[in-house]
Amino acid sequence: MIAAPFHAGERALQALAGSREVMAAAGSRVIRDFMPDQHRDFFAQLPFLVVGSLDAQLQPWASVLAAPPGFAHSPDPLHLRIDALPMPDDPLAGQLVQGASFGLLGIEPHTRRRNRMNGRVESLDAQGFTVEVQQSFGNCPKYIQAREPLFAPHNTAAAAAQRLGGLDDAARTLIGRVDTFFIASAFPQHAAAGDEADPAAQGVDVSHRGGLPGFVRVGEDGVLTVPDFVGNRFFNTLGNLSVHPRAGLLFIDFENGELLHLTASAEIIWDGPEVAAFEGAERLLRLRVEQVLRRPGALPLRWGGAELSPHLARTGCWANAQRAGSAVS
Repeated sequence: MIAAPFHAGERALQALAGSREVMAAAGSRVIRDFMPDQHRDFFAQLPFLVVGSLDAQLQPWASVLAAPPGFAHSPDPLHLRIDALPMPDDPLAGQLVQGASFGLLGIEPHTRRRNRMNGRVESLDAQGFTVEVQQSFGNCPKYIQAREPLFAPHNTAAAAAQRLGGLDDAARTLIGRVDTFFIASAFPQHAAAGDEADPAAQGVDVSHRGGLPGFVRVGEDGVLTVPDFVGNRFFNTLGNLSVHPRAGLLFIDFENGELLHLTASAEIIWDGPEVAAFEGAERLLRLRVEQVLRRPGALPLRWGGAELSPHLARTGCWANAQRAGSAVS
C-alpha cells in the first residue's frame, strides 16, 4: 500500500470539499503500488486503453490505443505490457520514451467497469512498451454510458490528421453532443518540491467524464465549461489542475472513429450562479482551448447507441441553454 497517496493539490481540494479526513484514512487502503489480480485480468480483456502523457512543454495530452483483447496484459503485479504503438500523428508518439510518466485508464463501457493505473515506461521495443506500476486503483461505475465497441471493417482507412487554429464548426458540433470524454492532467516533478506525498503521487493521470448529451458547454470564445458531479472525492484530476492548470482532452466520435485531441488551460469554478445553473453540479471546470488536432477515422472501433448511466437521472442540463450540440455561453 502507499502510505501518502495524495499530493498537496489533491489534499487541498479534499479539504475544501470536506472529505480530507475520510480520504486520509481510505486513500492508503484503495490506492496500491501494485495491480491486484482482478485489475490485471480486467486490462487483458479490453480492446482499447486511454493514455495520458506529458510533452516537453509539460502539456498533458489524452490519447487512445486499440487492438484485439490481450494486447494489454500484466506479466506480474508490478507491470503492464502493452503490445501496441501509437500512430505517428498521435501526440502520444512523441512522448513514448523510456522513463516517461503515463496515466492509463482501462474502461469497459458496456459493463461500466473502469480501473486506473499510473506509472513510468520501463522499456519499449518495436512491438510495444512496458509500464511499471506506481499507482493502481479502481473507480465506481458512475456516469459511464453503456456502449459496446466493435472493430471496424478492414477497409476502413484513417484520413490525414488536421491541426486547426481553433474549434471549427465540426469540432463544436461533436463536443456539443457528446456524453463522454477523457481528460489528462499532471502533477509534474517541479510541483512536488517539499511535498509530503509519496513520489508515486507525481506523474500523469487520465480520467473519464460523462453526462447527458450536451453536458459540455461550448462557448463562442472557444471556452468549454464542464459540470463536475459528486465522485469518489479523490480529486485526482482537479487536484492536478489546481497546481498545474493544463489539461489534455480527448473526444471520440463513436460512429466513425474520429478523434479530437485538445489542449486547454483550466480553471475550477467552485460556486456562483454558473454552478447553480447546472442541476447536479458541485463545481465547474472551465477549459480554454489552445491546440486542436483532428484525426479522422483514427480509432478502428465503432460503438452503437448508448444506454445512459442511471446516476445521471439525478443531474440535469444547463438552465436556459439549448441541449445536444448547440449550447452556448
